[in-house]
Amino acid sequence: MAAASYFVVSPNLVLSVLGLLHGPDETVPTPAENWQDATISVVIPALNEEKNIVLCLDSVLNQTIKPNNIILIDDGSTDNTVAYAEAFCKENDIDILIIKRDHPIGKTPTIKRQAREFLSDVEFILDADTILESENYIERTVQELYQGVGIASACGTIVPTKDKNRKAMIQEPKVQKFLQNNPEVNLLLKQDWLHILARKSSNIYREVLYMYLQQFIYHGQMVYFGSITNPVGCAVAYRRQYVQELFDQYEPIFGDDLTNSEDIFIGFALLKHGYRNIQLTDVFARSQEPEIEDIPHEIYMWSSSFYQSCYYFDDLVRSPLKSFKSYLHHRKTEKLYGDEIRKRRKVQEAYRQQFGDDVTTQYGRPMGWVIFVSLLEKTLFPSTLFVMIALGLWEALGLTLVFESLISISILMYINKGKRLEYFFKGILVTPIRYTTILFDFATMIIFAKDIWFTKKKGWRK
Repeated sequence: MAAASYFVVSPNLVLSVLGLLHGPDETVPTPAENWQDATISVVIPALNEEKNIVLCLDSVLNQTIKPNNIILIDDGSTDNTVAYAEAFCKENDIDILIIKRDHPIGKTPTIKRQAREFLSDVEFILDADTILESENYIERTVQELYQGVGIASACGTIVPTKDKNRKAMIQEPKVQKFLQNNPEVNLLLKQDWLHILARKSSNIYREVLYMYLQQFIYHGQMVYFGSITNPVGCAVAYRRQYVQELFDQYEPIFGDDLTNSEDIFIGFALLKHGYRNIQLTDVFARSQEPEIEDIPHEIYMWSSSFYQSCYYFDDLVRSPLKSFKSYLHHRKTEKLYGDEIRKRRKVQEAYRQQFGDDVTTQYGRPMGWVIFVSLLEKTLFPSTLFVMIALGLWEALGLTLVFESLISISILMYINKGKRLEYFFKGILVTPIRYTTILFDFATMIIFAKDIWFTKKKGWRK
C-alpha cells in the first residue's frame, strides 16, 4: 500500500483538488500592451501530413483574427503535403510561404529559425495534424499573452480528433471545394476495421488522459501558481522575442539538441527565467493522435524529455530545497521595498515575480515545487509497482492498483459533470492501457539513466 498512500498525499493531487474547490484566481491584471496591435506568424511544421494539412489550413482561415504570415515548414516530406497546401491556398487566395527541406531536421530547429527570421510579436506554432476547433483560438491565446509581461506562452485545451470530427471537418465549404477541384485527393484515414479499432482505442485513452491532466492537474497548477509546467506544443502562442532570447542563450550550449520534445524544454526554460505558461479552458483544438501501437513511442518522447529537462534545469527542480532562503529574502524585500515597488509598478500583474535565471539559482521558483513533486511521482510510483512485481507482493500490488484507480476514476467523474457515467466506463476501459504505459515510463527512466551515467549520450532532439 505504500504506492497508494504516496499517490493520495501527493502535493500535485492536493493542489489540484483544492483548485477545483477554490476556482480560478479572480485578480484581473492590467495588460502590459494592446494585444490587438500584435503581429502574428503562424508556423506549421509538417512531415508527411497530406491527410491533415488541408484541414489544418482551413481551421486557420476560419479564425476570427487573421495572422500576418502563414509559414509551412516542410521537414522533408515524401508525400503530397506541399502540393495540397499550395493548391488549397491558391484556391482561397491566401498567401503562404512554404519552406522545403531536403531531409528532416526536427521541430526544434523550426521554432528557433522562425523566431529569428520572422520578426512578428507572436510566433504561433500549429502542428500540421492539429485543427483549431474554436474559431477564436488564436485570438484568445494572443489576448492572454498580452495580459502581462510575465506571460510567455498560451495554449488552449487539446482533445483528440475522432473519425466523426474529421468527417465533419471535411464537409466544411472550402474543403469541399478543394476536393471537388482535386477528385484524386482522399482525406479520410484507413477505414478497415483494424485501423478503426486502433484509432478508437487510442482516442478513448487520450481523451481520458487529456481530460484528467488539463481539467484537473493543470487547473490546480493555474489556480495556485498562475502557470503550467509547459505549454501543449501542438497549438501554442509564444511571445516571439522571449523564444528568440531563449534560443540565443541555449544554442551555444546545446545547439539544436535540446530534448526529445521541444515544448517541455521551452516550458522549463521560460519558468526558470520567471515567465509563465498559460492554459485556457474556453478554446479548443483537436489533434490527430497516433494509433494505439504507436503510443509507446510518444510516451518515450514525452517522459524522456521531462527527465532531460529536469537534468538541464536542476536549479528549478531543487526549488523546495531553497524555500526557506526564498522566504527570508521575500520577507526582507517586502519589508524594505514593498510599498515602493508597488507604487513604481505600472503593470499590476497577478503572480508577478522577479525575472532572471540567477534568481532561480539562488531562491528557486514556486513552479519548481510542482516539477520536483512530478519528478518524484514519475520515478517512485512505477518503481514501486516494479518492486512489488519483482518481489511477488501480489496482494499489496492489487490493493494499490484498485485504490489508485478508484481515486483517478472518481476525479474523472467529478470533473465531467453531466457525463459522469460515461467517464466512469471510459476510466475503467482505459485502466489496463494506463498501467501498461506506466511500465513504459519505468523503461524510459532506465534509458535516461543509461544515457546520463553510462553512455554519456545527451544529443536529444525532436
